[in-house]
Amino acid sequence: MFKNKTLLITGGTGSFGNAVLSRFLKSDIKEIKIFSRDEKKQDDMRRLYKSKKIKFFVGDVRDPLSIDGAMANTDYVFHAAALKQVPSCEFFPLEAVKTNIMGTENVLNSAIKNEVEKIICLSTDKAVYPINAMGISKAMMEKVFVAKSRNSSKTKIIGTRYGNVMGSRGSVIPLFIEQINAGKPITITDPKMTRFMMTLDDAVELVLYAFKNGDQGDLFVQKSPAATVSVLAKALAELYNSKSPVKEIGIRHGEKMYETLVTKEEMIKAEDQEKYFKITPDGRDLNYDQYFSKGTVKSSIDEYNSNNTNLLNVEEMKNLLLALPQIKKEITN
Repeated sequence: MFKNKTLLITGGTGSFGNAVLSRFLKSDIKEIKIFSRDEKKQDDMRRLYKSKKIKFFVGDVRDPLSIDGAMANTDYVFHAAALKQVPSCEFFPLEAVKTNIMGTENVLNSAIKNEVEKIICLSTDKAVYPINAMGISKAMMEKVFVAKSRNSSKTKIIGTRYGNVMGSRGSVIPLFIEQINAGKPITITDPKMTRFMMTLDDAVELVLYAFKNGDQGDLFVQKSPAATVSVLAKALAELYNSKSPVKEIGIRHGEKMYETLVTKEEMIKAEDQEKYFKITPDGRDLNYDQYFSKGTVKSSIDEYNSNNTNLLNVEEMKNLLLALPQIKKEITN
């Protein structure tokens, strides 16, 4: 599938980019381009992987010229660059707009102009029924890629949407581990708050599934288990044999009690593909008569959220956490 092909990963110095590199470097892929604005992380990756297959590009998705320089002679793109921290986006919402919305527009324009074969845009559960700036900006990012897909003939544009990636930059798990190792209280927002749980390998699998099976404008969601933050905290404490107390600190800026991966409206048309949902775009054009005269059939089907999916207990959560290399290494040593 990727034999002798060139892959560009925007935001490639993050958790997802490293997971893709670990997966693909030993394959027959021709080249992987890492595009990011963090030259220090690029240098760290260069020293870690020591691979001639990797090329590094310092740039920002906000700057179309820097993207064009990296996009030339590229076959496929995984667009992972984003501002992901909910609290910081609440205080600087326009920065989220510049990166998550305008940055995506720039990446898509460059991909279309350079006749890239396929681009996968990574979204988040926070884009569904969004209440915070990060989620709103990612919801608009989804609208941007679907709109672009309508007029893109040579470049296929596909999206993925997933929940909490355990151990990634946006996950609370590294914070909990840091607190446990320091002997500090584990700070949770609300014990009943639920979050989807998936590993980085799951995130890569979702993108690859979308890559193989997606049509123009499709959005893919992986079915994932969820857990309350109290179950997560207790599972980590037991794995690390910690007696750190749990301290409830209250909900932070822009947080939800539970996250939704597929809306009620999307579930009506979503195609169930065993481990995944495939959500096809609305194919209607700007013929207003269709919008006002021909709606969709109402349905009693519910949304897919972190409260009505499979909720993990402490033992199940521990088993899932042991799939994370960092935790497995620390626990076994």
